[in-house]
Amino acid sequence: MINWTGYPLLALLLSATGLFLSIWIVITAPIRVLFPLSVGAPEVSPWLIGLNTLAILLSLAQIQAGWFWRGLVGCSLVGLLLSSLPLLQLPTTNQQFAANLEHGLGMGYLAKIPAAIRIQMRPRIFVLTEVFTGIAARSWRYTPGIQFAAPDGVPLTMDMYRPPTKGQYPGIVVIYGGAWRSGSPTDNATFNRYMAARGYTVVAISYRLAPHYRFPAQLEDVNAALTFIRQHAAEYEIDINRMAILGRSAGAHLAMLAAYQPNALPLQAVVNYYGPLDLRGGYQDPPSPDPLKVRDILKTFIGGTPDELPTQYQLASPIHFVRSGLPPTLLVYGSRDHVVQAKFGRQLRDRLHASGNTAIMLEIPWAEHAFDAIFSGVSNQLALYYTERFLAWALR
Repeated sequence: MINWTGYPLLALLLSATGLFLSIWIVITAPIRVLFPLSVGAPEVSPWLIGLNTLAILLSLAQIQAGWFWRGLVGCSLVGLLLSSLPLLQLPTTNQQFAANLEHGLGMGYLAKIPAAIRIQMRPRIFVLTEVFTGIAARSWRYTPGIQFAAPDGVPLTMDMYRPPTKGQYPGIVVIYGGAWRSGSPTDNATFNRYMAARGYTVVAISYRLAPHYRFPAQLEDVNAALTFIRQHAAEYEIDINRMAILGRSAGAHLAMLAAYQPNALPLQAVVNYYGPLDLRGGYQDPPSPDPLKVRDILKTFIGGTPDELPTQYQLASPIHFVRSGLPPTLLVYGSRDHVVQAKFGRQLRDRLHASGNTAIMLEIPWAEHAFDAIFSGVSNQLALYYTERFLAWALR
């Protein structure tokens, strides 16, 4: 008879918690409320390795006492295996990413980046201790709430992050995600501070949200922001000849649309973190499972289905604007993305290559949509390492 208090209860709780959290590394939540588990579990996998290891040690100390302890050891071993998968895949994934950048940017591309910029970049792809402590902050300057437009009386603002000392710096325009219906320029502030501290002026912009405002209002707002930034570049310490645009999810979609338009303002690079590219294709072929209900999101944004509004779906799809002479593009997707499937990123990469453009795709095998919400997580450390190098090369 097991006394379910004290030591046995602690061992049971640790084993059950470790296994429960670890299974989300390989399965996807079927509903929205559980989706953060699928996103976060791979990113905190080193924490889960520690949790499962501790549960194993506690159970092993009593394994001679019977089946209960042997069962706990077995459960925790399964949890340990699952939680180890991202780190086990990391070396091979890094080798592939390094090869992708060298193939896309040319052998020796790092030598073209000024030494003063190279020394600012992350020296290693992954630092285990940073998963626990966070990525160390440096100094920066922050100016919030700069209004750049007011369409229909809706004030649109931008937050600005600048290096600690005055100067003229390459600029990165950042657009938040949120399914086109939520979000704020304050989202992903950790990334913005990180890049500002390393020599970039980062401008995080807002746009009007669905369902009250539907496409193309959001694209109009991004273009208004780009025009405003160029007009005030000297004041904001931005070199307009060295500007990139970066977005996440819905924001990545808008970033690519803005950069790929026939009349687009000059940009030197585009960075797309898991953004929609072919809206009709995404509607017709939703992920499975589909915890965020992709079709509902698209109908809210566009105002109907592809059969009802075919022209709008085409005009809202960056893949339909591919032509020669586009800015170099970095595509970052998770293989396990159950909102925007990575195959759409591969399709765009191939089409960009066929049109003679520079395009690099980094596909993280264990990552879900919005993986970089955990800034010091396994996936974002890897993505950040190569995003820095891509931007430094493009804006050198």
